[in-house]
Amino acid sequence: MFELLKTEGKARRGVFTCAHGTVQTPVFMNVGTQGAIKGALSAKDLKDVGCQVELSNTYHLHLRPGDQLVKECGGLHKFMTWDGPILTDSGGFQVFSLSSLRKIKEEGVTFASHIDGRRIFMGPEESMQIQSNLGSDICMAFDECIENPSPREYVQKSVDRTYRWLVRCKAENARLNALPDTVNPQQMLWGINQGGTYADIRVAHMQRIAELDLPGYAIGGLAVGETAEEMYDIIEAVEPYMPREKTRYLMGVGTPTNIIEAVARGVDFFDCVMPARNARHARLFTWQGAINLKNAKYAKDLMPIDAECGCPVCRRYSRAYLRHLFVAEEMLAMRLAVMHNLYFYNQLMARIREALDAGRFDAFRREYSEKLARRL
Repeated sequence: MFELLKTEGKARRGVFTCAHGTVQTPVFMNVGTQGAIKGALSAKDLKDVGCQVELSNTYHLHLRPGDQLVKECGGLHKFMTWDGPILTDSGGFQVFSLSSLRKIKEEGVTFASHIDGRRIFMGPEESMQIQSNLGSDICMAFDECIENPSPREYVQKSVDRTYRWLVRCKAENARLNALPDTVNPQQMLWGINQGGTYADIRVAHMQRIAELDLPGYAIGGLAVGETAEEMYDIIEAVEPYMPREKTRYLMGVGTPTNIIEAVARGVDFFDCVMPARNARHARLFTWQGAINLKNAKYAKDLMPIDAECGCPVCRRYSRAYLRHLFVAEEMLAMRLAVMHNLYFYNQLMARIREALDAGRFDAFRREYSEKLARRL
């Protein structure tokens, strides 16, 4: 399922294989929460911008159109006509983001739907069942994402419960994969490391979940209130205890600089809504830094977004035209901007892989880690 090809320091170059294809790592997963990229990008568009893995959300697809309906339509791959790998989040992040609408117990979490207020219960078994109906290649364990900072006593109790939930997830995933009508009987479960900003709790939890011998492991609960340096410190503390031969996923991160720095610390998989969300507000990434296309200085600028970029948008349109679309509130503005930003992120990962292949990742990091954090 995962082959580690080479390393440079702690940075890793690998290949991940699942039922719907092969993924070159490090990789950024493009976030289609409800089975679509916000900004009107289709499955074909994802291919055009170099996407390798699409990510969708269990909680949102459970609410609409309903995971049972998706199963009846042949699973999420057929439903959204995407033939590549798919990872589904477990719904655990909504335990964090919908904190005003939920109640946590040992059995699971009761939510009030953010759509119509109806009560929904989701525990480890329910999360596995929903993800099995969706037929994703990678299903994430049901966990609690803890706000940073949080009291140590609460964090420890939450982590202990998350471990117990993971044991239940593993049993249910195995049961569902063995059923004759399962959409994707090769669906694999990845565990999630939690522990807030307490390094010792993080390490102890990682050691426990590593014993379960899962195909992959994620570091969750970061980029939710802590500083970038605190995040890097936690990755450095946990990484030595993550199985070397298994995939490593940093959830919900992040900026181009965050990604480069996390690759340097041993991470393989990433996802974040940032590129699409920023694009919808005219904040675009370039190889010289980020720009705000609504700035008046671009009104007559006939250059592409980025002269170094080979995306379909930069090959055809000018900054002046795109700025006009945003000012005129044309829907095309968001579509083109999102297309560019996702292409940039996928190209960033391709350049990281090329640098690792050539043994010059450290030089790439020195050149781009600070540069890509600039606002032009």
